Amino acid sequence: MKNKQEIRATILILIVLLLDQALKIYVKTTFVLNDGFNILGLSWAQIKFVENNGMALGMELGGAYGKIILSIFRIIACILLVLFMRKSIQENKSNAFIFALTLVIAGAAGNIIDGIFYGNIFSSSDYFEIATLFPTEGGYAPFFEGKVVDMLYFPIIDTHFPSWIPLIGGQEFRFNNYIFNLADLSITIGVIVIFRVMMSDKKKGKYIDSVA
Repeated sequence: MKNKQEIRATILILIVLLLDQALKIYVKTTFVLNDGFNILGLSWAQIKFVENNGMALGMELGGAYGKIILSIFRIIACILLVLFMRKSIQENKSNAFIFALTLVIAGAAGNIIDGIFYGNIFSSSDYFEIATLFPTEGGYAPFFEGKVVDMLYFPIIDTHFPSWIPLIGGQEFRFNNYIFNLADLSITIGVIVIFRVMMSDKKKGKYIDSVA
C-alpha cells in the first residue's frame, strides 16, 4: 500500500511538471511579453505572458545573488517536503493529505526548473521579439538566474469605481489582478487541501489524541 502511494505521488508530480513546463514553453516561444489571448473568448479568463524576476506576486530579492539564494532555498524546501511526504506515507496519513503534499512538491519543482534552467536554454523575451529555445548564441542568463514564466490571468471584475466615491472615484478597479502559472496553482490547491485536512482532523480530535 505504501509503495502504491509513493508510485501514485510520483506519477502525479510528473504529470503536473509535464503540464506546467509544456504550457510555459508554449507561451514563451509563442508570445512576446504581455501578449496572449482570451480563453474561449472570455475577457476575464486569459493567457497573458509575463515573467517573474523573483518570488511570489512579483517580489524580488537582491539581484543575481538573491535569485541564487532563492533557488537554493527552494531546492532545500522541496527536498524537505519530499522527505516529509515519505514520512507521512509511512505514518499512514490520509490520501487527501498525501495528495496535497504532492501538489505542493510538484508546484515548487516546476518553478525551480524555471529559475535554474530557463536563463540558460531560452533567448530573452521582450515586447517585440519572441524567445527561442536553445538559441545558438546562448541563453539570456546563467544557471540559477532564470525568470519564472507566468501566464494564467483571471481579472474576474474589471471596472471603475463610481465617480461619486471620494478619493478613488473614477479609478480602475480590477479584482484578481495577479498572473500566475500551473505550478503556482498546484501549490495553492495543495495548501488549501492541507488546511482543510488539518481543520477536519482537529474537529475529530485527532491532534488532541496524538498530544495526549
